[in-house]
Amino acid sequence: MYRFTLDLQFFAGEKTEKATPKKRQESRKKGQVAKSQDVNAAILLLFVFLFFWFSGGMMLERMLNLFRKTFEDFMLLELSEETTFSLLFTLLPEIAFIILPVMLVALIGGVMATYMQIGFLFAPEAIKFKLEKLDPIKGAKNIFSMRALVELLKSSLKITFVGLVTFTVLWFDWDGIMRLSQVSIEEALVFLSMLVLKMGFAATIMLLFLSVFDYIYQKFDFEKNIRMSKQDIKDEYKNVEGDPQIKSKIKQKQREMAMQRMMQEVPKADVIITNPTHYAIALKYDETKMDAPYVVASGVDYIALKIRSIAENHEIPTIENRPLARALYEQTEIGDAVPEEFFKAVAEILAYIYRLKQKV
Repeated sequence: MYRFTLDLQFFAGEKTEKATPKKRQESRKKGQVAKSQDVNAAILLLFVFLFFWFSGGMMLERMLNLFRKTFEDFMLLELSEETTFSLLFTLLPEIAFIILPVMLVALIGGVMATYMQIGFLFAPEAIKFKLEKLDPIKGAKNIFSMRALVELLKSSLKITFVGLVTFTVLWFDWDGIMRLSQVSIEEALVFLSMLVLKMGFAATIMLLFLSVFDYIYQKFDFEKNIRMSKQDIKDEYKNVEGDPQIKSKIKQKQREMAMQRMMQEVPKADVIITNPTHYAIALKYDETKMDAPYVVASGVDYIALKIRSIAENHEIPTIENRPLARALYEQTEIGDAVPEEFFKAVAEILAYIYRLKQKV
């Protein structure tokens, strides 16, 4: 019969637990979030093609005016340094009016796509220069990693599906393409513009469809990468809450200090009410401080013995009243006034103590 020993510590490092909120927050500060670049690309393309759809006529008119102006005014100009700069200052604003709106729409689309996925995030640590990023061995491992294979598969699928939908659009418009040589340039430009828009929308819709699956995969991969082991969670708890042993020592020290302060108040008491062995309650009446007698010290067993010992050393009267001592211990804390239902009993005890002091 064979026996095998299983070291449970081997499994302690297994990252099988979901990340804690603190780990997620730290990852976010480092720029590590679940984000799909395919979602960004699809939404950006959608915004751009929608802009072309609504503003394509205006852009086409501007482009035709630019071509017309170029052929009519600048074709016969003699090129020189002066005329070259003149052409630049004349044509660049026109080109900018055509290109900049497209770039602005693309920027808005990219920002919105990112915000939809991760919200507002400022993580300067993500763009910090690190020498380890230049490690060729680590780079080679990333190239031949499982993630790289998944990205290759995703790219192949995107190319295949986008190619299929764009080819389908071309196939349905094949007759129009074949007739381009028989129509005017203006009609050909309009037809080609509409064809590009159709292919763009078809490719964008396909990318949006694929990006949903990519986002799900990125979310899954992110959750997997930030998983924690049971030991990681314990270490984090110690860092946040403090080492239990240290906390225990701190609490013990606090109890000792509170006990010391309480014992320093015992000599100021007027009377000690006892059980007589298990309970001891030190009471004081100071009409300038409180309308009723109040508790300056309270304890059971060892603490009760300590209170009685200090009282004896300072010649403070001790009165045995078992029900009253037990009730005061259970219903009051240090500094509390005596409850109203015990006024009569405490008043009789204090009156008795005062009479004894007057006789002395």
